[in-house]
Amino acid sequence: MTQTFEALSRRHGTLASIRSIVHTMKTISAINSVPYEHAARSVAAYHATVISGLQALLTGSGRVTLPARQPSETVVVVFGSDQGLCGNYNELLANRVVAWSAEAFANPGRSRILCVGSRMGDALRDRGLASDVVLLPPASVDGIGRLAGDIVTRLDASGHGTSLEPIAVALAFTRQVPGGQQEPVVSPLLPLSDTLLADLTRRRWASRSLPVHTLASDRLFASLVRSHIFASVFHASAEAIVTENAARLARMQQAEKSVDERLEEVAGQLRSVRQEDITTELLDVIIGFEALQKSEPGGAGTGRPGC
Repeated sequence: MTQTFEALSRRHGTLASIRSIVHTMKTISAINSVPYEHAARSVAAYHATVISGLQALLTGSGRVTLPARQPSETVVVVFGSDQGLCGNYNELLANRVVAWSAEAFANPGRSRILCVGSRMGDALRDRGLASDVVLLPPASVDGIGRLAGDIVTRLDASGHGTSLEPIAVALAFTRQVPGGQQEPVVSPLLPLSDTLLADLTRRRWASRSLPVHTLASDRLFASLVRSHIFASVFHASAEAIVTENAARLARMQQAEKSVDERLEEVAGQLRSVRQEDITTELLDVIIGFEALQKSEPGGAGTGRPGC
């Protein structure tokens, strides 16, 4: 159906407004990722210091043997999104958690889900997994520390205490992989891996000065593990937000490309309709002029005397 010039102009204006909004969202997504990337790198440096503290403790005290008991509780912390315009970000992670929980939750003991983001909670509920708690995602970089502290406090209340209690904790989040792709992962956090402790025990101390401590070994070990949990939760939260903004940026780039193509199409239709209108007006002028010439004495078609 042929559209009028006015209708096409309104459509072109609407598409231009949509493109402006999409471009703004794309810019915001790109800007928001930067401070979270810095936070992730900073907490990685802090985490390395905590691991060095564990190595120092094991170097002076020897290998720590954890109780070989079946975990009495399994807790998975899922870091999702509470905002839209990021595609199937929550759905992909929810599918990964469902696949992981089919095996992990089959073990004896209580199982719980701590969810970050109401949309993530909805995605899990749609797949038959109810969240015990739904937490608000951080609105800024400063909020990551608040969220991580809240989660660690809730894990403390679950009873891991000195981290020697039989409790299993895993972190589920989406991370970026080479090539600009995204990968949902479930990373075990507790109990501590025997491989990690064995590697730290065998690792050579970098300094000639041997580490010493005055705090009791069990208390120091519990404090270091708590810091390890905090750093791991902090990093998972920051990584999830960076990936979420990357997903939103990719969707906005696709939307911007689609709007640009539609704008080009409408602009072509506008040019075509404008040309048709101009041609019609010119033909009207020519036809009117010819009709006027024919109606006048001595006009076109009457001929000139003496020619």
